[in-house]
Amino acid sequence: MSEQVVQEGYFGEFGGSFVPPDLQVVLDYLNEQFKKYKDDPEFIEEYQYYLREYVGRENPLTYAERLTDKWGGAKVYLKREDLNHTGAHKINNVVGQILLAKRMGAKRIIAETGAGQHGVATVTACAMFEMDCVIYMGAEDTRRQALNVFRMELLGATVIPVAKGQGRLKDAVDEALNDLVANYQNTFYLLGSAVGPHPFPSMVKHFQSIISEESKRQILAKEGRLPDAVIACVGGGSNAIGAFAHYLNEPAVRLIGVEPDQAPSLTEGVPSMLHGFKCLVLLDEEGNPKPTYSIAAGLDYPGIGPEHSQLKVTGRAEYATVSNEEVLASFQEVSRTEGIIPALESAHALAYAKKLASGMTKDQIIIVNLSGRGDKDVEQVYNMLNK
Repeated sequence: MSEQVVQEGYFGEFGGSFVPPDLQVVLDYLNEQFKKYKDDPEFIEEYQYYLREYVGRENPLTYAERLTDKWGGAKVYLKREDLNHTGAHKINNVVGQILLAKRMGAKRIIAETGAGQHGVATVTACAMFEMDCVIYMGAEDTRRQALNVFRMELLGATVIPVAKGQGRLKDAVDEALNDLVANYQNTFYLLGSAVGPHPFPSMVKHFQSIISEESKRQILAKEGRLPDAVIACVGGGSNAIGAFAHYLNEPAVRLIGVEPDQAPSLTEGVPSMLHGFKCLVLLDEEGNPKPTYSIAAGLDYPGIGPEHSQLKVTGRAEYATVSNEEVLASFQEVSRTEGIIPALESAHALAYAKKLASGMTKDQIIIVNLSGRGDKDVEQVYNMLNK
């Protein structure tokens, strides 16, 4: 795919920007500013400074020796996004976008969040740069992730529970977009996933591609070759597109996204419109986005990023599902075997990695993107296991 096609906001048939005219003017300006600054040496230097000094990058590519022995197949490496400041990959994109917002003169930041990790990362950066912060979160997710709600409020955010619909991530995105339409003159929408109207998917991929930029360099240093497969969980698609980005032109590397079997947007979705862009969407009989559920709030979305939709259609990436039972088993196994408590989202990727690795040979290599740590999920998992 040519760079020009991507810049115009389409990945094959997917993507685009289908929004009210007033909002389109704002998005066109955002796109113009993003293209202006993403390659600007001063912007890049500041971004790299905060990644290093605030986020804590570069993070390790850890050889999971005990999991490798236990699973009995391929060598397993974990890309440790869980070690970032605020505990997940989300901060990579937040730092990039907030530096852009600062250059655009924004004083008010809004964001959506599912599991709360993007919300926590956003308000953390807002605290550092002295910006007002409003976080929209599904009412059901505020209950499931009460600890993250308190963290956001502690850091200075106004957290607005969204009770309409299912009270989950899709509904939070709806409200954040409504806010942007009403307040676009003084508000910057810091979107957390690789979804939404152009230029959001391209922006998020750009800032999250640091994941695969590092892992590619690290695996070459450790093993002298590229991995046989890269695995990441998929909800909206930000950690996965970041984990895949620098391997897209390496056809020998399998790219595998893992989603909940109760929110299988890529496995069962059809081309449709959602939140101002075209992607694969789970639809009900009336053609509306279908209610979804995942024990991992960050994966509870009926659509998917447009680039993932294109990777699915073209076959460049593979997408699989795992069950809640497999995820809970993986959450416990990785904790006990490696001394790393993974986020429930990341446990989806790990659950599938176990099945994949055990069928591979000992000279093969897989990288699992450990997108976040599971501190936020411990109470929820405790309650599920002790029902």
